[in-house]
Amino acid sequence: MQFVKSHPARLYAVVTAALALVAHYVPSLPSALVLALAAALLGVGESVQRVEDGKTADALATPVPVEPADNERQGDDHGEQLPGQAALFQVTE
Repeated sequence: MQFVKSHPARLYAVVTAALALVAHYVPSLPSALVLALAAALLGVGESVQRVEDGKTADALATPVPVEPADNERQGDDHGEQLPGQAALFQVTE
């Protein structure tokens, strides 16, 4: 059940693909049944979208921890340049 809660879009995609394959390879199925299942899948798709939107909103609302800058590593205080910086920031007079 945890997989369904974690990955509803993946499960929805598999079920939708399976329905399409069954509808194609089993032509004896009544078309009303296939259409009813397709309509039900559209409703499930809306639910899946809402779950995914909720997960995205929760992720966006979570604050990101900010670490203080390590000036020595970046070379800001000592006039040092990082490798590859020399070609980008050469001063010509």
